[in-house]
Amino acid sequence: MEKINWGILSTAEIARKLTIPAILRANNAELNAIASLSGNTKDLASKHNIPKTYHSYGQLLSDPDIDAVYIPLPNHLHAEWVKKAAEMGKHVLCEKPAALTAAEANEMVTVCEQHGVVFMETFTYQYHPQNKRVKNIIATGEIGDVKLVRSHCSFYLDKKENFRLTPDTGGGSLYDVGCYSIHTIRNVLEQEPTHVWAKAVYDDNQVDMSATCHLEFGDGKKGTLECGMDMAKHMVYEVVGTKGVIQVPRAYQPDMFGGEGILYVLDNDGNTRSEMIQGDEFKINIEHFSDCVLNETKPFYDGNNTIRNMNVLEACITSAKSGKEVNVTNAVTV
Repeated sequence: MEKINWGILSTAEIARKLTIPAILRANNAELNAIASLSGNTKDLASKHNIPKTYHSYGQLLSDPDIDAVYIPLPNHLHAEWVKKAAEMGKHVLCEKPAALTAAEANEMVTVCEQHGVVFMETFTYQYHPQNKRVKNIIATGEIGDVKLVRSHCSFYLDKKENFRLTPDTGGGSLYDVGCYSIHTIRNVLEQEPTHVWAKAVYDDNQVDMSATCHLEFGDGKKGTLECGMDMAKHMVYEVVGTKGVIQVPRAYQPDMFGGEGILYVLDNDGNTRSEMIQGDEFKINIEHFSDCVLNETKPFYDGNNTIRNMNVLEACITSAKSGKEVNVTNAVTV
């Protein structure tokens, strides 16, 4: 089997703990290089048998043997390095949120298309098969007409120095975990909201530590989300229909449970059933992206989807800051 040669920009925690092992498990990927400005690559490279290490991101991007790069840098650096990677002919898998504004996301996607490289924002949770099963259950009509999608995504951040706690680096709960909930609501309903209303709790640095958002859709469907960095880890979503409810209690980190997802389906008569669904979403994510590069096809979650998700996220941030309902204008897609 052909394999894509990968490089990683940064030794971020998510790269060390999740993405590097996933690349190593993937059948169509090889991890060839890693770069870190801190120079902390030697032990990591030795541990995972990564052949090449670099002390600058530019050096890695100049390596002709690298086909694709994974970018887990702080949010405000995504746009710069996605565009630089594209200009060097490297395909790009970028951590969420890909950008800080919809316009910035549009520019990134445009540059990638101009240079003929595949671009994909992670949202790795979506590749766990439990989410496909949710869509299948909805399609059968078992829970009736979907009226509401509700998502909660939170964790407790106790570190004092963290890019998530500074506004200039794209910090805040909406950027960090609210983007997941917005993605879920859009993905399940398969449409874009027309209006959003949000309220947030800010710290002394004007970073939102938690937020609640309400999304209105043109056909009367609704989405609600709560996100936070100041409360216990709780990562769930549920879909409410006219005949029943689907609950997904291990929505955003099924890897914490060995990849085992759970769905609960409740009907109007009080009957409940459960389904256990096993998956390796990180491996599936890497293999899907690598397959797109090998076969010159578009990702399941493409750049236009990234722009649209960022458009809604930006509207929620604007609403939280202004205290007013915001009309979600159509995002420009490429």
